Amino acid sequence: MTHSVGMSMIEATLKRDRIVMLASLVALTALSWVYLGILARDMGGMSSAGDVMMATTLKPWTTLDFALMLLMWAVMMVGMMLPSATPMILLFTKVTRQSEEQEQPFTPAGVLVGGYVLVWALFSIAATVLQWGLEQMALLSPSMISVSPYLGGGLLMAAGVYQLTPLKDVCLRHCRTPAGFVFTHWQPGIGGAFRMGVAHGAFCVGCCWVLMALLFVGGIMNLLWVAALAGFVLFEKIAPLGTKAGRMISGFGLMVAGTLVLAF
Repeated sequence: MTHSVGMSMIEATLKRDRIVMLASLVALTALSWVYLGILARDMGGMSSAGDVMMATTLKPWTTLDFALMLLMWAVMMVGMMLPSATPMILLFTKVTRQSEEQEQPFTPAGVLVGGYVLVWALFSIAATVLQWGLEQMALLSPSMISVSPYLGGGLLMAAGVYQLTPLKDVCLRHCRTPAGFVFTHWQPGIGGAFRMGVAHGAFCVGCCWVLMALLFVGGIMNLLWVAALAGFVLFEKIAPLGTKAGRMISGFGLMVAGTLVLAF
């Protein structure tokens, strides 16, 4: 009887942990998209024709401009990438709670999430610097869309080629197998959880960094394009066709799209 009661308490705790963590991740993702929606609305007055004309007369960035753009990228990465990491985070939540029952220290999953988000924040710095450079070369419009077919077509081609590389395969394999990642990279304690988050974030960046560059093709503030890329990333990581066959289809498809942009 005592054992049965104890198991019921453990199951109740695991269920509560899962609900709390899932609600937290959903809320964080939703807030990110709300923030992006507000930014997109504020930028909605720009016309595409005016964007192209203004592309060569962009004002230099101030420190505040850079900080705000970095914030935009960081929030966007959270909104786009956190859903695809949710299965791994939920599994970590379960495992660390079960380890507590074996007299191991309990580690909040928020520490793991912090390590994961840090990696994407560092990526956001690189993306912001790249955006600044492209704007200085007049390759982006004020609404942050490529005005050069060579840039757009080149990015599509690069993304397609990268889809077929061994590095993409390795990174995607870690992202598609939450159990495999958690149990092969398990490290106890606060520091261990943070390092696990960093490791998973690194695999995630390795999997998706070229796809994120496609934001410059469809528009960084084009929320339909942003949502399409986020949906594709999620598809790659959880759907059966997200494996090698899916990578080949998307890879060759992106290369064909890049060729068409360069040709026309």
